[in-house]
Formats: sequence, C-alpha cells, structure tokens
Amino acid sequence: MGAMVWLLAVVAAEPVLGHTGEEHGAGGFSSGFMHPLLGPDHVIAMVAVGLWGVFLGAPAIWVLPIVFPLVMALGGVFGMIEVPLPSVETGIALSAVVLGLCVAFAAKPPLWAAALIVGTFAIFHGYAHGAEMPVASDAVSYALGFVIATGLLHLCGIAFGHLARWPAGRVAVRMAGILIAVIGGAYLTGVA
Repeated sequence: MGAMVWLLAVVAAEPVLGHTGEEHGAGGFSSGFMHPLLGPDHVIAMVAVGLWGVFLGAPAIWVLPIVFPLVMALGGVFGMIEVPLPSVETGIALSAVVLGLCVAFAAKPPLWAAALIVGTFAIFHGYAHGAEMPVASDAVSYALGFVIATGLLHLCGIAFGHLARWPAGRVAVRMAGILIAVIGGAYLTGVA
C-alpha cells in the first residue's frame, strides 16, 4: 500500500516552475487526475462500473474497467477538439442511473452488451473531461490523469463489490446500486 501511494505521488508530481501562468502548461496531470474525483456524478458512475463488474464475474470484472477508460480517452479527445456531442450532462447522469440499476438488480447481460453499455457512457464522461481541460494544459498528461483516476475509482467499486461474497454484503452492494441510481436520477432531473 505504501508503495502504491509513493508511486502515485511520483506520477502526480508536476515540475516546480519559477513563474506562474498558462504559458507553462498549467493544468496537466494533476488537473486531469482531480477532474473525475471532484465530480460526484463521475465518481458514482465510475464506482458503479467496478461494482457491476464484480456481479458479472470474470472476465467482466476486468474487461469493464479497461473498456471504460479506453473509450473515455477517445471521448476526451472529442471534447478537446470540440467535436459536437449533444446532451453530455444528460449522458453522464443517465450513466449513473443505468449502471446503478444494473448493480441494484445484479443484471447479467452478455459481456459484449455490458461492454457496449459501459463504453457508450464512457464517451460522455471522457467528453466532459476533455472539454473542460484547462487552457494550455498538456493534453497527454491531462488525459493520463483522468484515466488513472477513473481506474482507481473502478478499483474502489471492485473492492466494495467484493462484499457481495456474503449475504449481508450482497445486500449492501445492491443498496449502493440503488443509491447510485437515485443520485443519478437527481442529476438527470436537475434536483442535484
């Protein structure tokens, strides 16, 4: 655990500059890393991917958390180059509703269908990250930051999802799915 924290600190470190301002690429890795973590709508959907992967079992437990960041990176590029994508915030909120319900009902579609669902929603999350990249940021560092943060959120979902091994834990995980869907619904309706 200590080695992981050290590695994360080294990767997240940015060079110290004698001057401030956008001309030095402010907003690289650390901005990208923090973007998903500071958006509750992103956090709940990304944790739900890990939770759902646990219910689906192998190989989905690893396929879904790989598909999401890869497709999300593509969505991030679309956002950075300003490719029009309608209803981004709706797509993000809907992702929490759908993924939360998949966890709540322990839905078990074929792997290709689950990957398609996850990948579709990843486009919206990535687009939001890319479109909100700070001016003069290094795009690669920024994208690397939000992809790594997303992967860590998926791992949090997987870790919590392993409680489903026990009957009480299974109830807790499914209740987390309901909570995610409700919060997503609040974002979808504008309540949150």
